[in-house]
Parts: sequence; C-alpha cells; structure tokens
Amino acid sequence: MKTLKILLLIIAILLSLGTGCQRSNGRLSEQEEKIPVEVSSVKLGQVTQSIRYSGDIMAEVEVKVYSKIPDRIETFYVDEGDFVHKGTKIATVLATTIEQAVLQAKAALVAAKAQEANLHVEYDRAARLFRENAMSQQQYDAVSTQYESVQAQVQQAEAALASMKSQLNDATLTAPISGVIGKRYYEAGDMANPSLPVVKIVQMKRVTIEFDATEEDLGKLTTGQTAQVVVKAFPDQSFQGNVSKISPILDPATRMAEVEVLVDNEQGLLKPGMYAEVEVITGIIENVMVVPRFAAIESTILQKIGEEDRVIKNYYVFVVDSNRAVQKKLDILYANHRWLAVKSGIEIGDRLVVSGQNNLREGMAVLVSQEEEK
Repeated sequence: MKTLKILLLIIAILLSLGTGCQRSNGRLSEQEEKIPVEVSSVKLGQVTQSIRYSGDIMAEVEVKVYSKIPDRIETFYVDEGDFVHKGTKIATVLATTIEQAVLQAKAALVAAKAQEANLHVEYDRAARLFRENAMSQQQYDAVSTQYESVQAQVQQAEAALASMKSQLNDATLTAPISGVIGKRYYEAGDMANPSLPVVKIVQMKRVTIEFDATEEDLGKLTTGQTAQVVVKAFPDQSFQGNVSKISPILDPATRMAEVEVLVDNEQGLLKPGMYAEVEVITGIIENVMVVPRFAAIESTILQKIGEEDRVIKNYYVFVVDSNRAVQKKLDILYANHRWLAVKSGIEIGDRLVVSGQNNLREGMAVLVSQEEEK
C-alpha cells in the first residue's frame, strides 16, 4: 500500500513537470526572436556604365634639355620648381677649348680677307691689261684662278667661324619651351654628359594618364568620353577629364591597346608621377530597377558552359513581406562597383533589406528599425 502511494506521487510530479515545459515552450514560441533590419523601397533609376583602370600621371608636354658639350657645368641659373619662359638661360658649360677655336677661326678669316684684298687689286689690273691686249689669256686665267681660290678660302673661313660660334653658343643652355623645371639632374661643377639630360621642363596646366585597355574594353571606348580621376593625395576629390587618344593597334604580346586621358590641371594639384585611378564613363542605363551593391549577397560558382568552365556570379537580396525575410535571386542587366541594374527578380515597391541582410535566412522574422523611401 505504501509502495502504491509512492508511485502515484511520482506520476503526479512528472505530469506537473510536463505541463510546465509545455507552457514554457509556448512562451518561447510566442516570443520568436526578430532580426533588426533597415529597408528601402525599390524604385526606377539610372546606372552609369564605366570601366576602371589605373595609371601614372604625366605632364602633357615634357622636354629634356641636353648639353652638346661634354665639359664641366660652370653655372646654374634655375632650380627645380622654377617657372621659365622660352629662351631663358638654364646653365652655362665651361668651353675654354671652343673659345680658343673661335679666336683661331677669326684670325684665319682676317688673314683670308687680307689675301683676298691684295689679290683683288692684282685681279683688277690683270683684267684691265687683258682688255687692252697687253696680257695673254694664259696669264689672265692664272690670276683669275688664284683670285677665285682666295675667295673660296674666305668663304671657308667664314663658315668655320660660324660653326665655332654656334658651338660656343651651345655652351649656354636655354629653355626650348615655357614651363616648370620638373627635374635638375646636375649640380654646378658636375661634368655634363651629352647622353644624359641636364634638366627636364614640363607643362602641367593639363596632365595625361595612360593605361592599357583590354581587347574586350576597347570596343566600349571612344575619344571624347568623360573620365573621372582620383588620386591618393585627394581621396575625396574627383578630377574630370576626357579620353584623348586610343592606340589604333594592340600589343601582340598582351592583346592590349594604349589609351590616354587628358585632365585639366589649372590649380596644379595633380603632379607627374602620381598614381591615379581612372573611371571612363561608357554609357548610362535609364529607367531600370536600381539596387545598391552593398545590399546584395554575392555568390560565385564555377559552371560548365559547353566545353568551357566559366565563373558565374549570382546576386541575392532579401525583401520584407509580412514581417518575414524572403530571399530573391536577381537577374542582373549590369553591375558596377556601386550599383546593380536589375532586369528581374524583384518588383518596384518591394521593401529591400539594405542593412542586416547578412544575418538573415529565408522565412526569418524581422524587425524594421528604419525604412527609407528613396
């Protein structure tokens, strides 16, 4: 009898515990966890089509000045950063040997002219005697030939003097264009080498960026297209330029073509040698559903198409329907680094999850903490 009472007591306790668990599970079910998200309504917009490359900034015009005389640099008149006008003195090179050669050429010219003057008198006398039949043809021809020879010597001396003066002028280096001294390669006292530049002069009111475009992108590029340029020195500022040149041929080794972008640089903020990111605008897609790329979840798979393995990128988003997360696969028309132009997969007016999507799974309950109409 006593044993029966103990069994009944145990059964009663177990029944009580079961009822408590059911009530506890019911409360958990009623208090299902909701994931906080931010949403935005899907609307029509426009997406800019572009291609992105990088390259080094160069001056639009760049001229290197060389010394023709392999001698010591005597004086520098300019330094890096100085603005010079065309014809401005840059440096002088020691030219003692050439100066002596000029003096010798002048002396040779004076001697040749003196000899010419003496023979001129004799030639006039011979011509008069020949006209009066007082001198033979042979004698006259000899005087005439001698006089013509001296005249040729004078011309030769004049040419030698002009050549020496030209070489002496080469000892003074001048600016062939107006611009800024971008680089000075020597100091006063250094020995100039005709194969190495003395200075580099640049014009930077406009700068260029060159990059190699792939064969695929080349068909999208035309001269005159707008380009946006960004440099690390001014990360929050964009500089506008245009495609100025496209190479008519491709490098057979790389299958790429050289493209040049020209950018206004009136303020001089862009410096030759800077590394630049270039985005060339190739088109605009209008009246299309637009999704910010950060709102999408990207998935990359390797898929066999025909006999070729290709990398396929899929895009997924979550929309909110009846406070539940619903996953949608997007059919993408075009994608750039900021936006997705969507062909199908979502509808205009859908409540697109733009924040918190990485914490969601299909059918999860959500709590909309912020909703943007734009």
